[in-house]
Formats: sequence, C-alpha cells, structure tokens
Amino acid sequence: MIEFGQITLSLVLALSLYGLLASYIGIKHRISQFVISSYRVVYSNFFLLSIAILILGYNLAIKNYQLRYVAEHVSNRLPTFYAVSALWSGQSGSLLLWAWLLAMFSGIVVLQNYKKNRILLPYVTAVLSAIVLFFSAILVFINNPFERMAFAVTEGQGLNPLLQNPGMVFHPPTLYLGYVGFSIPFAFAIAALLTRKLDTEWITVTRRWTLVTWLFLSVGIVLGAKWAYVELGWGGYWGWDPVENASLMPWLTGTAFLHSVMIQERRSMLKI
Repeated sequence: MIEFGQITLSLVLALSLYGLLASYIGIKHRISQFVISSYRVVYSNFFLLSIAILILGYNLAIKNYQLRYVAEHVSNRLPTFYAVSALWSGQSGSLLLWAWLLAMFSGIVVLQNYKKNRILLPYVTAVLSAIVLFFSAILVFINNPFERMAFAVTEGQGLNPLLQNPGMVFHPPTLYLGYVGFSIPFAFAIAALLTRKLDTEWITVTRRWTLVTWLFLSVGIVLGAKWAYVELGWGGYWGWDPVENASLMPWLTGTAFLHSVMIQERRSMLKI
C-alpha cells in the first residue's frame, strides 16, 4: 500500500506536466483534443491525490510506523482523533493536503466552466496544472510523505503537545481552504491577462470563489487566534504567534483584492 501511495504521487507529477504541455499545445495550435485532454488530467489528478491522502490517513490511523511521517507525528498513546489530524501537522502531509485541495478545486472549476468560459478555461487549466506540478514535484523529490523508515520502530515520537488541541483539527484545514482557494481567482486573472480579456468577465466568474475563500481564511484566523491564546497565552489572542501573524498578511492582501474587484465590477475603476 505504501508503494502504491508513492506511485500515485509520481503519476500526478507526470500527468501535471502533460496537462501543462497539452494546454499549451491546444492553445497555441488551436487543437481542441489537447485542451480536452488537459481537462481530463485535472480529474485524474484529483482521483490520484484522493487515493494518496486516504492511504496516508489510514496509515496514521492504524499507526503504521513503517512510514517515517507516521513515526515522527504519531505515538501509541495518541488518540485516533489527533492521529488523523497529524495528516497536516508535518510539512509533507500539509503539502499533500494542499495539493489535494488544489486538485479538487481545479476539478470543480473545469466542471463549472466547461461550456461557459471556453476562451479562458484552457489558460486557467494551464496555470492550475503548473501549480499542481510544483507541489507534486516537492512531494516526490523533496518531502515524500511515503518515505519508509530505515529500521523498525514500535513507538512513534508523537504529536507536539501544543498541537493536541481541538484547534488542530479545524484551524489548519480552514486556513488551507482559504489559501488554496485564492489560486482560482489568480488563475483566472492570469488567463484574462494572456487573452487580453480585461473586462469584468473573469471577476464575475470568480466572485463566489473570492468571497468563500476569503471567508474561510477569516474563520481560520479567528480559530487560530483562540487556539494561540489557549495554548500560548502570550498576553492576548494574537501575541507573538508567528503562524497567526503570517496568516494575517494574505488576509490583508485578499481583502484589498476583494475590495478592488468589487470597485472594478461596479464602477469600472481600479482595473490596473
């Protein structure tokens, strides 16, 4: 099963590269078969990453210490509730969750716009495939969550005590939904620039994506502030928690973006 997880990540890497090239060829030479093929790559990536994340989650739940990631983040005494949340407690697990969410959002975008935005969608698919390619390359070559232990162990290191909090279950996934969700407006913005369709069409298409992802990011920050106050208690809800301060910066940027697109759509201002 572990080897199967590694195979799925390698397939995602290969398919993402193919999807990027297929989008480019389809756009440049106006070959619809390549464009349609790039859409199918999006669905395939979501399917493969779903398998990968289920395999890692299962190994965390059963505490399979053959995996280095499991041995570093789970212990025999750790409740299953927190063992599953360990999926996003480490770097490679977080990157896998990030890639899976991005693949899921990409699939939803293709389903929503397959018949409505045929000019922008190939460019959008190319941008999203490039981002998935980046994350899958990191997962395969640098931070592979399916790396095996070099020796057998019977007890893992366990989850950091600061992370054994209900906030660990809800705060990171909510933040990731906000972070990853902004990839969709970004992809449409790049598509609008490349096609020179700088009217409000791409803004109208991504309005709900922008609002929902901004909302998730806002909720995630509030949950994180409460968690930081309970666990760290450095004089307030914010204190010096670096994760909270880091998440505030994209929230401010996202708020400015949300404001600017609303002004552009309603008053044709702030386009630049």
